[in-house]
Amino acid sequence: MKYFNLMLCLALALLVVNSAQAQNPQVLFREWQQQHVTNLDPSRVRHADLKIYLDRLREEGISVREVGRSTANREIFEMEFGRGPLKVFMWSQMHGDEPTATSALVDLFHYLQRNRSATWIAALEKRITLRAVPMLNPDGAELYQRRNLQSIDINRDARALATTEGRLLKKLRDEWQPDIGFNLHNENPRTAVGNSGLQSAISLLAVAFDPSGGDNAGRIRGKKICAVMTEALNPFIKGHIARYDDTFNPRAFGDLFSRWGTPVVLVETGALKGKSEMELVQLNFVAFASALEALSDGSVEKAQTTVYEALPFNTSGALYDLIVRNATIIPRFEIDHTRLAPFLADFAINEAASWSDGKFQRRASIQEVGDLSVFYGIDEVNATDFYVVPQRSALRNGAEASLLFYRKERASKIDWTLPDLETRFPPDAVYRNGEWTGKDKLTFKR
Repeated sequence: MKYFNLMLCLALALLVVNSAQAQNPQVLFREWQQQHVTNLDPSRVRHADLKIYLDRLREEGISVREVGRSTANREIFEMEFGRGPLKVFMWSQMHGDEPTATSALVDLFHYLQRNRSATWIAALEKRITLRAVPMLNPDGAELYQRRNLQSIDINRDARALATTEGRLLKKLRDEWQPDIGFNLHNENPRTAVGNSGLQSAISLLAVAFDPSGGDNAGRIRGKKICAVMTEALNPFIKGHIARYDDTFNPRAFGDLFSRWGTPVVLVETGALKGKSEMELVQLNFVAFASALEALSDGSVEKAQTTVYEALPFNTSGALYDLIVRNATIIPRFEIDHTRLAPFLADFAINEAASWSDGKFQRRASIQEVGDLSVFYGIDEVNATDFYVVPQRSALRNGAEASLLFYRKERASKIDWTLPDLETRFPPDAVYRNGEWTGKDKLTFKR
């Protein structure tokens, strides 16, 4: 019996020790899957949907209060958790079409409240006061556009303060004087990690506080926070994390917050082929929770700034959604009263998706034609063995990408001039508005 009691005590002691240990990213990743409350793709979340989320957080005991109104008189809210001396301020969706972090913040606050008895969260609650403004630009979110109703980019209004939303953000900072800020955005899904040709799923930045780009205590801590988030995300998206351009911007809120005494970390969510919007919310959740825990338990001080500094800068302009290489193009439509002869070229396509009146709309368009050997495609097709025929218009920049693929061994029997070509001679593969049929007939690089 004594032996049993001893073993029971040891087991309980181990349980206490384990519960006090830091949550590793894999645990956070799994627990988000089991506990998240957001249920709409972030791009579909409008102001009314956010209010439904926030009503649930209120019912759970989270402090949610209205702190202002938008230009169109929509409520802007602030959530709060904890009562500690370290003041952390997060804000999302100051650009209305950059929604990922709004959903991640909702899930983060729900998770912290639901799991308050966990040792690390109980400690966080005592050491940190966390405030967050989800959807700073509800008018832009409603129209799914970057700018507010004045057509002003709120993140370029930190100096002029011409926007209601910008003035509110500055007021919240000035009155509370937070120790750390997190500025949460989305970047272009065709942003690459350095010259790798790989998509940037997340870009991080310890924001500069002056044009020199130098370090002070706040920026060094920001770099360590970025290092913590990098290490937390590496198990899931290693190679797809970049560093955002650190040029000081005298009109931007992150830069001026840092100058005014609230060092800011910028998080820019990109995209990753094969990952859904909700999976990107999950990655945000893991990064935010890991950063808060490191700030709470002091482990952030042990983080190595070199982890952050080793990240390649993100790059734009070298990555397309799709590159078709080595295509023999059959022009079917005249340009300037001239019908071109078949020619060999690469061409690039980008896809655009949007929600309008509750409907999902998708369009793919030609971006570049010629030698694209210095560019990368998120997807790439080797069309060496195919003729590629534009279906509805000439293959030129800006044109709709509606394309028919025919194996070359069939070419001698095909009359390319027929108006009903696709019906009379069914193609081996078709690409239209970002959708493929017969995709298995082609060779994809990725």
